[in-house]
Amino acid sequence: MFEIIFTGKYAKYNLGAEHPFSPLRMKMTLELLEALGEKVEFTEPQPVEPDELFKIHSQDYVEAAEAVSDGKEIPNAEKYGLGTADNPVTEGMAEGARYICGGTLLGAKMLIENKAEKVLQLGGGLHHAHYSSAAGFCLYNDLALAIKEMTQNGMYVAYIDIDVHHGDGVQEIFYNDDKVMTISFHETGEYLFPGTGSIFELGNGAGKNLKLNVPLEPFTEGESYLEAVKKVAQTALSQFHPDAIVIQSGADAHFSDPLADLLLTTQDYEKLFRLLIELGNNFAKGKMLFTLGGGYSFEAASRIWTILYLVLSGKKIPKNLEIPENWRRRWSGILGVELPEFLHDRPNSYKAIPRKKEIEAHNRDTVRRLLDLSTAGMFYF
Repeated sequence: MFEIIFTGKYAKYNLGAEHPFSPLRMKMTLELLEALGEKVEFTEPQPVEPDELFKIHSQDYVEAAEAVSDGKEIPNAEKYGLGTADNPVTEGMAEGARYICGGTLLGAKMLIENKAEKVLQLGGGLHHAHYSSAAGFCLYNDLALAIKEMTQNGMYVAYIDIDVHHGDGVQEIFYNDDKVMTISFHETGEYLFPGTGSIFELGNGAGKNLKLNVPLEPFTEGESYLEAVKKVAQTALSQFHPDAIVIQSGADAHFSDPLADLLLTTQDYEKLFRLLIELGNNFAKGKMLFTLGGGYSFEAASRIWTILYLVLSGKKIPKNLEIPENWRRRWSGILGVELPEFLHDRPNSYKAIPRKKEIEAHNRDTVRRLLDLSTAGMFYF
């Protein structure tokens, strides 16, 4: 059972025409699927009420976010991360974020009630939102709300984050929780926002040793990335055995993304999605909730999320699947750039990296050190 969740109301979460976190990415994806002949049937969610967010956010923060979204002035808005360059204040943004939260929450309920085995939420992934502040383009943490709903219904949940940026907000909210394992694969915070996500951030209290981070070197390529995911995720999930897995499917580790420096191709993403599904089938009885996330090369994000849909639908993706000309022409005109002719990247799409072996060795050492902590008795799953 595969279910899709989406509503056009997600577009209310719009941080401005020039802001990189644009609802156009989802529109592009849906139109690309339609152009490829896919009839996407989805369930439309309702927005959560503001007080439902008190499960994961402080009341004063939610009230501040709702107020500024309604055009009201509040003192010290910046202490809540509101009105910054990353998180500007726009009219209706809080309602849009609550629709997104409603979508991810609906996905969680589908898994809880056995109405679906795999769910694709065509939105969401606002993983940087903290308990008391907005951050990194994220107002409300839809992922945390969905995970909280699942744990309150007796489920143990593994959260896997493949966004190029560390999943700091989700990790923070569940840092002391023994029902939630978080695993984040990201470009090292030594160079990239939010500056966190070292292998030594392992959780506190009951959640100690259940928060795992794999900081990867800039210019990491697909083979090294996939090796890290397989080794760490398989080891962790085989010990934790969650009831479900929630995956933030950010597309910003693609080589063309302007905000980061990892070098995954669309082919790597297809392999990654198939690997994650295999892990979910092996260690979580197939129950998986996928959201979207970052991805600021619009043409790459739309293709990657189209690939995610096709993989979850059980479709084979031809190596040379052409993108329909009508879609390319329309979106080339809107974006002002020439779009690719094929769904998958062409060979040699980026220049070879001279430090390839050094980067791979560094990543293997990171994985080894993390797993050494496990064999030293640091993890008690």
